[in-house]
Amino acid sequence: MGSTDDVMDALSEVMDPEMGISVTDLGLIYGIERQEGHLEVTMTLTSPGCPVAPEIMAAVHRAALSVDDVDSVHVNLTFSPLWDPRVHANEDAQMELGVF
Repeated sequence: MGSTDDVMDALSEVMDPEMGISVTDLGLIYGIERQEGHLEVTMTLTSPGCPVAPEIMAAVHRAALSVDDVDSVHVNLTFSPLWDPRVHANEDAQMELGVF
């Protein structure tokens, strides 16, 4: 099965449609667990009331499923901890968002 880095590379193609920044750069991916062809992806959203939540989660599911030897994916949504761009986003995303 592809490595965690392979999965993160695939997920880096998923953009938050409102911000135009990848879910990985935003730090929305909290964890990836692998078990013999199955992935559990734990993620959050920039806001609990995110209007495009289903689309983002579906895109994460599709991207993770595209990794070699991944047969199934389950996307777990959590809001603990709440997303904070000062903590979770990488430096490039922080600059895009105007967080210093």
